[in-house]
Amino acid sequence: MTHPITDAFSIVHPVTLERGFGSTVWDSTGKSYIDFVGGIGVLNFGHCHPKIVRAICQQAEKLTHYAYNAVWHKPYQDYMAKLCDFIPIKDELVGMLTNSGAESCENALKIVRQKTGRAGVIAFDGGFHGRTLAAVNLNGKTAAYKTGLGTLLGGVYHTPYASKDNGVSFDEAVRGLERLLSVEADVSSIGAVIFEPVQGEGGFLAMDTQFAQYLRTFCDKHGIVMIVDEIQSGFGRTGEPFAFSRLGIEPDLLLLGKSMAGGLPLAAVVGRASLMNGLIKGSLGGTYSGNPIACAAALSVLDIMQERATWQAAKRYEEILLDTIATWQQQNISAWLGDITGVGAMRGITLSHPTHGTHPSIMNTVLQKAREQGLLLMPSGKHRHIIRLLPAITIDEASLTQGLAILKNVLSELPDNP
Repeated sequence: MTHPITDAFSIVHPVTLERGFGSTVWDSTGKSYIDFVGGIGVLNFGHCHPKIVRAICQQAEKLTHYAYNAVWHKPYQDYMAKLCDFIPIKDELVGMLTNSGAESCENALKIVRQKTGRAGVIAFDGGFHGRTLAAVNLNGKTAAYKTGLGTLLGGVYHTPYASKDNGVSFDEAVRGLERLLSVEADVSSIGAVIFEPVQGEGGFLAMDTQFAQYLRTFCDKHGIVMIVDEIQSGFGRTGEPFAFSRLGIEPDLLLLGKSMAGGLPLAAVVGRASLMNGLIKGSLGGTYSGNPIACAAALSVLDIMQERATWQAAKRYEEILLDTIATWQQQNISAWLGDITGVGAMRGITLSHPTHGTHPSIMNTVLQKAREQGLLLMPSGKHRHIIRLLPAITIDEASLTQGLAILKNVLSELPDNP
């Protein structure tokens, strides 16, 4: 069946969903799937969480919309106060709400330009920050995001991302940054450094802690704004509220989105008051940004994140996942089963053969076979060779065990030759 929708989308799973609850979704034929995609990291607490649904319904009876830059509304104010109090940064925080992670990224770039008078931005190989025209040039990958777009926003420089998961050491990453500043960019023209503490699209690559702390010192020395993109890694994805805490740093601007409103479109830029205040009046805002219903959902998410049971479940998920994959590796269930990437509860599984390396057909086979057996998976990585696991961090053990059993079965049946 054809639909009047652009064919520019790259669809991972050609099924049509009708409903979902917890960690299970059902398609239009009634078939059920265990969901390890979670709307690409948007459903860290599962589908239709009762507390989130209740908050949405209650708010829908009071006020469905108002543009905050026209008239203030209480859900926006209540949420920003609670969010800024929740984020573990010592300085006074101020923020704004947006509709998407890409929009947050765009606004962060505007803030940096206004405050520093500098247009240069350092980003990293493998990073992903959005598909809008300014954000897209920050992505550390050309295909398919930059293909056919012509000249993009100038002053963006890419350098190696230090991580145990990609084999780039601290020393190599430092040398890459030093080379960039000696060959391509004057450090006095750089307004911001932007990075994901755990790369999402890049394959769940966790930044080296020493390199993150080096970047913090580098930014302080040169008056550069550190932007940490937690659009995918935030709101519990790693098993902690925010991934930057693991690195022993605090960002100047923090980008948030995806799971912050339990499935409703909401994102944010939060940062030090010295950066977020004193900007040109009217330069920030948006008609739908901070919609009251989305804010109500987001408030309930913060309540869920303050429950001890949430983090107990996330820890149990991490333990089961790591123990299971370690057992697979010991049993050598497949020649294609490689290393596990990421940190905490944010993990990826590398598909790489000792003889053939990576191969695109293998990921396609895994996605198809898993779907046929009732499991939805999401690819990632430079060569589309890493399965990024995005089930709810509160997934019940039965669903998790069943989903992993399906994945084991699929991996065990992969052909040795692609």
